This record gives sequence, C-alpha cells and structure tokens, in this order.
Amino acid sequence: MTPHTDRRTDRRPHPGPATSPAAPAAAPAPEDVYQDGNVLAGPLSEIFAVDLTAASGRCVGCGNTGPVARLRVYTRAPGLVARCPDCGHVVLRLVRGPDAAWLDLRGSVALRIPLDT
Repeated sequence: MTPHTDRRTDRRPHPGPATSPAAPAAAPAPEDVYQDGNVLAGPLSEIFAVDLTAASGRCVGCGNTGPVARLRVYTRAPGLVARCPDCGHVVLRLVRGPDAAWLDLRGSVALRIPLDT
C-alpha cells in the first residue's frame, strides 16, 4: 500500500442478513433536531454562579450577537453542541465527565454576562 492510498476505499461492504427488515422511517436531518439554548441552563449552572442563558455572545462565524438562550443546542453528541441560529457555526461545546467539565467557547468572540448589582 502506498502512503497516499486511502484504506477506507479498500474495505469491502459487510454482507447483511439474508432477509432485511423493512427500512425504518427516515430520521430528521441533523439540522432539524435541536433544542433552544435554555437547555444549557442546568449544565452551565453546575459550573457558573450566574444564569448564562441570559448572557449574550457574538458568533465568530457571522458576527451576529444574541442571547445564549437563542442558540440551537444539539444533544445527540458526546456532550452539548450549541450552534449559531443565523449561520450554523459552532459557538459552544460543553462536555461533562464524572469529575470535570470541559467548556469550549472558541466559536464566540465574547460573552457578555449580566450581573446582579
């Protein structure tokens, strides 16, 4: 095999069962299966003392600013993935393990967090 050969193209399909059941109904497209950013309230409250769903952030992808509650949150990943509702760019990722949480905000230029005074 040469260094430029893609091994995935060398694989043969796995033979299916002799009789296959009827195909399941088509699942919704991934861009249609999301919840609004309010679903982040519980997981983020475990990390921060303020309600971050009321915070506003600016998307790196399109520059639009809006509340975290407006983000489209996808929960069928290893963690939560929040995308900009305007351009679809990933704004926030939150993964929680048994003893730690990882928060990735690289898709946000800034996050403005209102504080009680």
